[in-house]
Amino acid sequence: MNRTRPRISIITSVLNAASTIRRELGSIEQQSYEDLELVIMDGGSADGTVEILREFDHLISYWESKPDRGIYHAWNKALEHITGDWICFLGADDYLWSSEALSQMVPHLEKALGKVRIVYGNLNIVDSNESVALTLGEPWYVAGPRFRHNLSIPHPGMFHHRSLFEQLGRFDESFKIAGDYEFLLRELLSNDARFVEGIVVVGMQERGESDLPENAVATLKEVLRAQHIHGITKVPNWLSLRLLKERIRWWLTILMNYRAALSVVNTYRRLMGRPKLPR
Repeated sequence: MNRTRPRISIITSVLNAASTIRRELGSIEQQSYEDLELVIMDGGSADGTVEILREFDHLISYWESKPDRGIYHAWNKALEHITGDWICFLGADDYLWSSEALSQMVPHLEKALGKVRIVYGNLNIVDSNESVALTLGEPWYVAGPRFRHNLSIPHPGMFHHRSLFEQLGRFDESFKIAGDYEFLLRELLSNDARFVEGIVVVGMQERGESDLPENAVATLKEVLRAQHIHGITKVPNWLSLRLLKERIRWWLTILMNYRAALSVVNTYRRLMGRPKLPR
């Protein structure tokens, strides 16, 4: 790439997200950093999402609206259309936190070139009132030792160097929830990532796909399968305990409604001195 500054490609997979996609698109349009492109794969929305995409056609480098086989199939298709040096995946419920989010990250991407291929900052999870419920992101020397056993760094807003996909291949479409974790294991079992402290890259609406109670057990099963693929067969005691907790949480949501189950979970977390989960 013969450019003085890195180009950033943002990829979004969307299906029936008319209530949130405008916020994401507006946050990209407001960026002070200009060398970026946006590729959107719509899975065939029928709720007005396509009409919103047409409104923002001037902002989008490429988009299509066709049925797909899931988020990782959509991402793989999008990778065929990007030209950037660094790639960031945003969900339709996600948005860039400030107009300076990309400009603030670019110097760190430049410093990382040739040293690490994964760079990440902080992520704010917001509730229905747009208040920050939780901030994620911690230094790699803290998160790295745990990465073998769970996705210990936030994927939304993470920057992937394009060479990762050229050398390691694309996302495994047999995964429905943890395909991003499996892909990152290919790189981060033997190489480092870089954390940029103090820069919030993305705001994320609470309760992403993998955080839904009904998906908790399915997520853990996929995480374990990803680990098995990469030769991580010994499950530490804390992960076995987490699996048990997630199963209990899942059954609670069957026996109660979601809010009642969440109240029980948060009572336990409060007694353990841990922050509550957002509604």
